[in-house]
Amino acid sequence: MPNTLVIHAHPRPGQSVVTQTLLEALTPLKHTAVRSLYALYPDFDIDVAAEQEALSRADLIVWLAPVHWYSVPALMKHWFDQVLTHGWAYGHGANALHGKTAWWVASAGGAEATYAPGGAHMRPFADYVAPIEHTARFCGMHWLPPFVVHGGHSCTTKQVDDARTALVQRLHHHLANMPARPAPEAQP
Repeated sequence: MPNTLVIHAHPRPGQSVVTQTLLEALTPLKHTAVRSLYALYPDFDIDVAAEQEALSRADLIVWLAPVHWYSVPALMKHWFDQVLTHGWAYGHGANALHGKTAWWVASAGGAEATYAPGGAHMRPFADYVAPIEHTARFCGMHWLPPFVVHGGHSCTTKQVDDARTALVQRLHHHLANMPARPAPEAQP
């Protein structure tokens, strides 16, 4: 079973329903470590060496965060900028993340219908995935389609429980079918 690293970023975890539920579903899984960025780095002063060491031990990296302004929360974006450095994560001779798998697990406050032409966001959710996906691919990582729970601001307890069940089922399915070291993606 691959080693899994969950990079969790929620600026107000105590107010989170969906993201907290997803974190609780991932945390007890075997061979899984969690790094909660807002707890570790409330001042945004990231320990790059510690983060890179944690990444080096992982086969599957889960970026767990709510959707903020069509992307990830500020600290996760800062984490990308600080941790995924030239010469380590990408660039000539850099292969620290090659062959690892990245998976964006997200909660979106808006219902799925709001991410459609005519909806509040006017575009499909897939249009907002590209920057996160290409961050992974640029580092030579294999990309899994994101797992998104829509309607987080109005989710019922049943919807949250269903999301937890679906996430665990998909994660278990993925882990059971994932090669120990998948072939790396082509680096641009």
